[in-house]
Amino acid sequence: MGERGFLVILLPLLAALLLQFSGHSSAGHLHPLIIVPGAASSRIDARLTDAYHSSSACGGICSASLPAVWFRLWWNKTLVREPLLRCFGDLIQLHYDAASDDYRNTAGVETAAPFFGSVEGFRHRDPDAPEEDWPMATLLQRLEAAGYRDGVDLFGAPYDFRYGLAAGGHPSPVGSRLLQDLKGLIERGSAAAGGKPAVVVAHSMGNLFVLRLLARSSPSWRRRFVKHFISIAAPWGGAVAEMYTAATGDVSAGLQPVRLQVGSFESNSWLLPSSKAFGSRPLVVTTRRSYTSADMPEFLSAAGFPDAAKTYGSRVLPLVEKLPPPGVPVTFVSGTGVATPELLVYGDGFAQFPEIVYGDGDGTVNMESLLAAAVEWSGLPEQPLKVVKIANATHVSVLIAEETWREITEQVAAVEVPSKRGKTAEDSEQLSSLSF
Repeated sequence: MGERGFLVILLPLLAALLLQFSGHSSAGHLHPLIIVPGAASSRIDARLTDAYHSSSACGGICSASLPAVWFRLWWNKTLVREPLLRCFGDLIQLHYDAASDDYRNTAGVETAAPFFGSVEGFRHRDPDAPEEDWPMATLLQRLEAAGYRDGVDLFGAPYDFRYGLAAGGHPSPVGSRLLQDLKGLIERGSAAAGGKPAVVVAHSMGNLFVLRLLARSSPSWRRRFVKHFISIAAPWGGAVAEMYTAATGDVSAGLQPVRLQVGSFESNSWLLPSSKAFGSRPLVVTTRRSYTSADMPEFLSAAGFPDAAKTYGSRVLPLVEKLPPPGVPVTFVSGTGVATPELLVYGDGFAQFPEIVYGDGDGTVNMESLLAAAVEWSGLPEQPLKVVKIANATHVSVLIAEETWREITEQVAAVEVPSKRGKTAEDSEQLSSLSF
C-alpha cells in the first residue's frame, strides 16, 4: 500500500543507546524480537504447473519465458517491465471464488512466502539489488550490529500480503494460517530466550495481523509470551491513498497497466478508509457523485472490482469496524507533518489523474487512521499504551528514525516486572496517557 518507491532517509545511530544495547546482548538480557513487515515488503515465490494457461493479454509469453522451477515473483524487476508486465499481472492476481467464499491464485500458479522465521524474507526489496536503500535493511543492520542474530533471538514473519483476514463466519485460510504460524514463532522465540516474553515489532499492514492474533489469544498466553507490541505506521482505519491505487493504479511502482490485477488482492479492501477513522466526509469526488467511507462497495464497483464490491459488506466491514485492544502494553510510532492524500477529485470517472488535496499523515496513511486505535483504547485502564509522533517521518523512513530505534532498544533491554505489568492503577494511568 504505497510502501514502494520511497527514498530512504538515513539517520545516524544513537551511539549511547547502541553501546548500552550491546552490553545487554552480551549479558544475555535481551528479549527476543519478532518483526512483522508491512504490505509489499515480503518476498513471494511462484512456480507454474501444467494447469497454467496464459491469459489472452499475455499472448502465451508467460509459459515460454518463465522457468519450470520456483522463481521470485515479488519483487522482480524483470517481471514488472515490458514485455513481461502483463504476464506478471496474470501471475500475481487473486480470484474470488463465490462457491467457497474465498480467494485463490490464478489456476496453475503456486505461490509461497519463503524464509518464515527469518528476516531474510523481507530484508531487501529486491535481493538482486541489495545495495538499494531500503529502510528495513537498515533497521536489521542496526539490530545485528547490536548483537541480535537471525533465527536465534531475532525472528521474522514474512507472509503473502495479497491475502487478508475475513470477518467471522467467512473463510480466510491463508491469513488464518499466518496467525497460527506467528503464534508458534512467538512461542519459539520465547523458548529460545529461556522463557523471556517477546517484543513484537510490526510495520504498516503487519500491525493488523498482530492485533488480531493478540485479540484472539487468551490473557494467560499474552502475559506469558508477549512483553510489548511496538506498532509502527499502522493503517488502523485504512488510507485514502489506497483508494487512489484502486482507481488509478500504483503509478510510482510502474504497475498502472496491471491496475486491475494488482487491485484484486484480498488485503486491499482491508486497507480502504473506514468510518471509524474518517467519519462521513467525502474522500473521492467525481462529476457524478462523491464517495465516503460508507460508500466503499459503490466505489469498488465504479473502480472495476465487482467481486470486492459484493464481499466488502460481509467479509471486510465487520472486521474494520472493530479494533479490539491487544491486551499487552503497546507503543504507537508514526510519522506526522508529511503531505498525505485526504481527498481525490476526479473528472467524469477515473480515467484521468485526480487533483489531490493533502492533509496530515506520513505520506501514505492519514493521521486519523494512524491514531485510530490509540484514541479508541486510551480510556481503557487495562490497556497500557504510549504514542510517539515523529515530525517529517514518512511511512517507510519512520523505520529508521531515531525515536523508533529508541523505543525498540528500551523495550528489548528493559527488565520485566510482572507484578506491575498492566495490573496497578498507577502503572496503567502512566502508560495510558497519550503524548500527542
